[in-house]
Amino acid sequence: MLHPHRYFDPDPATRKIALDLYTRVETLPLVCPHGHVDPKLLATNEPFPDPSTLLIVPDHYVTRMLYSQGIRLEQLGIPSLDGTPVETAPRRIWQLFADHFHLYRGTPTGAWLKHEFEGVFGITETLGSANAMAVYDQIEACLRRPEFLPRAMYERFNIAVLCTTDAAGDSLEWHKAMRDEGWGNVKPTFRPDIAVTLSHPSWKAEIDRIGALTGESMTTYASFIKGLEARRAFFKQMGATATDHAVVVPYTERIDDAAAEALYAKALAGTATMADSTQFGAHMLMELARMSVEDGLVMQLHPGSFRNHNTRVFERFGADRGCDIPLATEYTRNLHALLNAYGNEPGFTLVLFTLDETAYSRELAPLAGHYPAVVLGPPWWFHDSIEGMLRFRHMATETAGFYNTAGFNDDTRAFPSIPARHDVARRVDATFLAQLVTRHVIDEADAHAVIVDLSQSLVKKVYRL
Repeated sequence: MLHPHRYFDPDPATRKIALDLYTRVETLPLVCPHGHVDPKLLATNEPFPDPSTLLIVPDHYVTRMLYSQGIRLEQLGIPSLDGTPVETAPRRIWQLFADHFHLYRGTPTGAWLKHEFEGVFGITETLGSANAMAVYDQIEACLRRPEFLPRAMYERFNIAVLCTTDAAGDSLEWHKAMRDEGWGNVKPTFRPDIAVTLSHPSWKAEIDRIGALTGESMTTYASFIKGLEARRAFFKQMGATATDHAVVVPYTERIDDAAAEALYAKALAGTATMADSTQFGAHMLMELARMSVEDGLVMQLHPGSFRNHNTRVFERFGADRGCDIPLATEYTRNLHALLNAYGNEPGFTLVLFTLDETAYSRELAPLAGHYPAVVLGPPWWFHDSIEGMLRFRHMATETAGFYNTAGFNDDTRAFPSIPARHDVARRVDATFLAQLVTRHVIDEADAHAVIVDLSQSLVKKVYRL
């Protein structure tokens, strides 16, 4: 299924240069600074249960396409929150997936799945209705073998470092287990979204967890700040090099401690409004940036997603089911307060992501091309694709250059897709650089230096790995 020249420019001269560039980085170790792999997977190293549970059920890139075509999530084995009966037979789930595999033609999900099938499991024919059970049997047989245990796959994928995403109140027990054992290079990432969102339904439970872990009362704004700082220190002790923050709007505003205390008290009393939550969140982005200046943790900002847009799906199945939708996002005014306070600090790094491609050339590249602290994260989510990556390079490079960008991260929940995603990124970057060479914008020596930086050096530098 996998053509050796896939994703390269069809022009023969450009393709030859792209292939040379890709060959230079094809086998470099994978640096994975941001993603959503469950650390328990690698800590326990238990066999994957079956092909459907591995490749379909946890991957919202896979399930959202099927849902868009009228297939109910219940049919795909997605666990329900409201008691809705769901399919539990892995083979029936797989057959349904195979019957509709044609839906992924031309999509990044299709590219990743084909790479997984052939590169990981040795399947060289296209999945369809007729061969569904034969392919299932082949993957199932693989999963029984020791070389397909999670840790063996981690090593076979040549992963140099893997960073997870963990709530501020997470005990990090699985990270600690791996560190105590001395296995792997798996690092946590501090994500305090629930703790700093006064309107979140789990806000009180989350700050109580933080209080229990830190010994802080969490009854005042001052103790809340101390609790967050203590958790950051623990994450850093456990190997963390970064934080992560998901907001709808990247609005930043500094308020004084008395005003912050008043908002915090309203939240404890259950009387905080959405406006209160918005103002507190804007202030907390300032505080979290201040903390990053002081403790050196890289700050990632992922704005612009209307989370859980499909209320029915959210109520039945919870979050992260493929129904988050992008929003237009403004950065220049929203980040003005934060960047004026901390954007010139030599110890601060702010990695900015977007779901709004129109912001690349209009705002993000100019911000990264000026503020020493600002770095552009790679194309994220809906734009983590062949054409999305090319658009990013075309829109951002002339203003930000290559060296104000953060390389690549796979942002995956589907563990076997990690090498596929990195392979796509390396092929696309090789294509973009080859186009610059054939247009005589850069020479081949420059291109060979840049491809290594984009594949490995930049991400290690930006994330302090």
